[in-house]
Amino acid sequence: MRPDDWYLTENVDDFLARAGDFLRSRPGPHVMQLTWAERVRTRGAESFGAEAPLFGSLERAGEVHGTFYRLPPGRLGLSPLSPGQADSLAARLAALGQPPAGVSADHDTATAFAEAWQRRTGATPRLRDTRVRLYRLGTLTPPAPMPAGRARVLGERDLDEVIFWCAEFARAVGEAAPLDADSWAGSRFADKRYTLWETPGGTPVSVAGMNPLIGGQIQVDIVYTPAHLRGRGYAGAVTAEVSRVALAAGARDVVLFADRSNPTSNALYQRLGYRGVSDWSGYDF
Repeated sequence: MRPDDWYLTENVDDFLARAGDFLRSRPGPHVMQLTWAERVRTRGAESFGAEAPLFGSLERAGEVHGTFYRLPPGRLGLSPLSPGQADSLAARLAALGQPPAGVSADHDTATAFAEAWQRRTGATPRLRDTRVRLYRLGTLTPPAPMPAGRARVLGERDLDEVIFWCAEFARAVGEAAPLDADSWAGSRFADKRYTLWETPGGTPVSVAGMNPLIGGQIQVDIVYTPAHLRGRGYAGAVTAEVSRVALAAGARDVVLFADRSNPTSNALYQRLGYRGVSDWSGYDF
């Protein structure tokens, strides 16, 4: 592939018109491409900062073979690419003189781009500590027995409670973004639907969120139980509930990411019927 095979645009509608069918043809591996393109489309490019988001599609003979997006502060998200395709993208971006801050993709693609970027620019890539695994739901198998309690969907009147739970999750996983009523609308958490698992007495003990239906697919994100309440089946119950709701909403595919270093969560998702699709990694430059 040549560097000039990459078509670049700041217009997300243009990007989706050219690459939307390609992305929807394999929604699992393209989950982040679909999610962030939809966020830019619905929120507007100006919501992401002074620098405009950049999208690209790898096109030859009228067919799309790969895509990328770059959002402020400059991190790339890539669809699965071969080493040659990753190298052609590195060449194109290096020629633009706008170096990315990092890259995130399936492990092979992220590594191929990091190596290509180092060859072409001399920048040293640093593998981030957290690596995740993408799972896709097969046959949903709810926990048996379920823990005592019930699921409760959070609505517009529950914004303070939603912000509290998402802020707790962000602190637990090391996300630096502060969350409050002023910053909420611009956060990655704002477009999700959240469900709590509550004890019979009404005490919330676990939360799960899910993204909107995009390209026939719903991503379960986030899942969080406070440390002192773990091991009681609450995460399994609330994850099973949002997975059931996702299927009922018409999703052909339901996916989620799990930290590979956490054997408990990975085992839980597999018991619920999720199957591994690919491992993802990120590099900083």
